[in-house]
Amino acid sequence: MATSQFLLCLILLSSTQFFSVYSHEFEVGDNKGWAVPSSKNDDFYNDWASKQRFLVNDSIDFKYNKDSVMVVTADEYVKCHSSHPIFFSNTGNTTYRFDHPGLFYFISGVSGHCAKGQRLIIKVLESHISPPPASQNGTGGSSAGSNGAVNVAAPFAAPLVMSALVAFLIRFF
Repeated sequence: MATSQFLLCLILLSSTQFFSVYSHEFEVGDNKGWAVPSSKNDDFYNDWASKQRFLVNDSIDFKYNKDSVMVVTADEYVKCHSSHPIFFSNTGNTTYRFDHPGLFYFISGVSGHCAKGQRLIIKVLESHISPPPASQNGTGGSSAGSNGAVNVAAPFAAPLVMSALVAFLIRFF
C-alpha cells in the first residue's frame, strides 16, 4: 500500500510539467531597440509589430537610452502627446506585460520622437489557455524562441484535470 501511495505521489508531481502556459517576451524593434527610426521608415515599429503575434500574458521589452516609453489612449497616440499616460517608464529597460486583449498604444515621452515615428500599436489576442497569476517582476524560466521572442514557462493550476487524474490512478491502486 505504501508503495502504491508513493508511486501515485511521484506520478502526480511529475505530471505537473504538462500543465503549463507559455508566454513570449518580445524585444521591441529586435536589435534596433526603442529609438527614433531612420527617416526612411516612419512605420518601423508598426511594421515590426505586424509580424508578431501577441497574446494575453506576453510581454514586451523596451531597451533605450535617454528616452522613455508611455502607454497612451488612441487619441493621444494620434496626437503624439499625453499629459497623463496610462503607463510611463524612463529606466532604459522597461518590460510591459499584456494582461488583457485589445489594442495597446505606445509612444516615446521625449518631445518630437513620436512625430518622427517612435510609436507603436500592438494588438493583443485572447489566449485560449488560462493565464498564470499576475506577477509584478518575475518572468520564470525562459529559453530563446523565434523572432527574437523568449518563451517563458509559467505554471498554472488545473484542478479539474488533476482531480480526474487522481481519481483515475486511485482506481488502479
